[in-house]
Amino acid sequence: MRVINMGKGSSDIATQLIDLITTAINELREEGLEPDIMLVGPDFQKHLTEDLSRLVNLRIYVIKELGADAIIADSKYMGQLKKASKRISIEPLLEGEEWEEIIKQLPEISED
Repeated sequence: MRVINMGKGSSDIATQLIDLITTAINELREEGLEPDIMLVGPDFQKHLTEDLSRLVNLRIYVIKELGADAIIADSKYMGQLKKASKRISIEPLLEGEEWEEIIKQLPEISED
């Protein structure tokens, strides 16, 4: 499973999500496949904007059991070839966002 690297901050969530999805699509294409569907969990779907959905140009189906993960696949070979799909996760990104909020709420400590 591929995961997003944290570090750029919450303002870059959309950019990181685009990078993550396009990387998975490109890896499948390099294998000679044509990804045409994306199965997404409800937490992943919350971060898919309408513009992003149009950009990736895949049919999107929500599967509640996937949570914060998504599977990008070539539907013709899914289930027949192990390499016909890529699973990605935004969970590390979401955890990073939570930590950023916690850090913002901490009082500053001064050294006297």
